[in-house]
Amino acid sequence: MKITLLSLTTILLLLMGCIDTNKEDNHLKLKNMSAIVHKNPGTLFDPTPYGFSHSTGTTAKGSYVFISGQSGGEDLEHRLSDDFRTQVRYALLNLKSVLAEYDLNPENVLKITILIVDHDQDKLQVWTEEMQNVWKDGKFPASTLIPVPRLALGGMLIEVDALAFMPE
Repeated sequence: MKITLLSLTTILLLLMGCIDTNKEDNHLKLKNMSAIVHKNPGTLFDPTPYGFSHSTGTTAKGSYVFISGQSGGEDLEHRLSDDFRTQVRYALLNLKSVLAEYDLNPENVLKITILIVDHDQDKLQVWTEEMQNVWKDGKFPASTLIPVPRLALGGMLIEVDALAFMPE
């Protein structure tokens, strides 16, 4: 009798662990996301008009997601437009697609690195505008932009990699 009662109790506890606590999980995710801090020291210029923060960090519990460089390639054939803005938009869409696989969004990105072929002020303006379209709240990730002469494939004009945070 004791063994059966113990077995039933164990099974009940296991089943309780499988109960959908989605509402609680979402609350915890939101609570942990509020632990992502964007810092722009007053002793440095304001980077937000340029689409980045000087630093981001978190003390919340969770995991990091390292995202490989995403190009501006379209669809499964990875077609590359000759238009820089189009490639920027697709690079950011591709980044969002990878984030979605983890149930994350751009607000989870702590750091991005942008590689731009033949970088100039016009391309910086396009990048900044598109960043502001994705991060509408002005809480941008920390960022490094690196001008390069060429990327992995001919026709690639931009590549964006990222480090995201997935709260527990």
